[in-house]
Amino acid sequence: MKKKIALSVNAGSSSVKVSVYDVEFGQAPVQLAEAQISGLTSPPPTLKYVRDGKTVIKAKEVDDNIEGQRDAFSLLLETLVEDEDLPQIKSKEDIGIVCHRIVHGGDYSKPQLISNETYEHLENLNDLAPLHNANSLGIVQLCIRALPTANNVACFDSQFHSTIPEHIRTYPINRDIARSNKLRKYGFHGISYAFITRSATEFLGKEPDEVNMIALHLGSGASACAIKNGKSWDTSMGLTPLAGLPGATRSGSVDPSLVFHYASDVGKLSPASTSELHISRAEEILNKESGWKALTGTTDFGKITSLAFSSSSSSSSSDDDDYDHEVMKLAFDLFVDRICGFIGSYYVSLRGKVDALVFAGGIGEKSPQLRAAVVDQISCLGFQIDDEVNNNEIRNVVEEVGKKGGLDEPRVLVVQTDEQFEMARACAEDAEFW
Repeated sequence: MKKKIALSVNAGSSSVKVSVYDVEFGQAPVQLAEAQISGLTSPPPTLKYVRDGKTVIKAKEVDDNIEGQRDAFSLLLETLVEDEDLPQIKSKEDIGIVCHRIVHGGDYSKPQLISNETYEHLENLNDLAPLHNANSLGIVQLCIRALPTANNVACFDSQFHSTIPEHIRTYPINRDIARSNKLRKYGFHGISYAFITRSATEFLGKEPDEVNMIALHLGSGASACAIKNGKSWDTSMGLTPLAGLPGATRSGSVDPSLVFHYASDVGKLSPASTSELHISRAEEILNKESGWKALTGTTDFGKITSLAFSSSSSSSSSDDDDYDHEVMKLAFDLFVDRICGFIGSYYVSLRGKVDALVFAGGIGEKSPQLRAAVVDQISCLGFQIDDEVNNNEIRNVVEEVGKKGGLDEPRVLVVQTDEQFEMARACAEDAEFW
């Protein structure tokens, strides 16, 4: 089979990222370029474009009328096609595969070639991930029309977790209702966890079915995953991405009754709902009006960390400075506490047989303070941080930041996860998509 050009499309709530790969069947993809539009929810949006590892456009404000993910993708596609220094894409017809990150895939356990039937099935899942799937499916629609010669492939955040055993994925509710409404734990961030598992396994020099680890994907959306014998055993997110750890605007797991005491209109539909997409005020509050934003007024965890570790008691500090320090310290400590709670639970679930604790995601990869605080709190389980190494910039795909002890002591790793690469790799290995 000849080579193809593949696009990996990752549509988030506030950004759209497209990576371009040269792919050959059965071989590791080779990245050619990457383009991203950020700031869709906090205008003006900005364009970043990297080709052959070199930044071509750093952070250009976009003058075009970008009103959502579809508009952003159209501009990114135009940027790629019109780049004379990217000869692999002279026209849209040169694109052979487009792999789309779809958050909720229901019972799908592997990527799917998108047909009319597949598309309709995914549309029916929109209510389970109303803030994610609809954006991605809008881009799928656009690609079907704009790139008629390309195969569109759906890669699911939930597919990695299809191995979670029934006693863990089952909710203690009426089983008939649960079955008919497909109510169970699905789990998300699975594309990232697939990359993390494979990369960490290679680094540890083990066979995939021999590795147990606890992985943390910590970003504006955050989750934890217990990986047993190379497969997902448990994860913090559930029926939807809301459960588990708090995030930039998500509450994470709270008492199910809390939202009814929070506001009186939680059972009503949000003004943001449409005839196709139903979002309740409860979902809107817990998904978009909670988390760091609600606690601190910012979604920037770097700012939270900086103020949390700043001195608050100097003679020149104001009451406002003291308040900021206290609130940011509260948010930081809360996040560490929730993370450690899942680590402890998963350590027991894996019966203490853990090869490594892995940090990934924007916060996991870039916050040495968070890594140090987490590892310090779980040191009773045998994890230890190497302060000097931990404070260095993470440059490689996998780096060890823990102290190297005996053969049986668990390791502490950082993995720079790459969901776009993982999607392209999955497409390169499946003959159905060629």
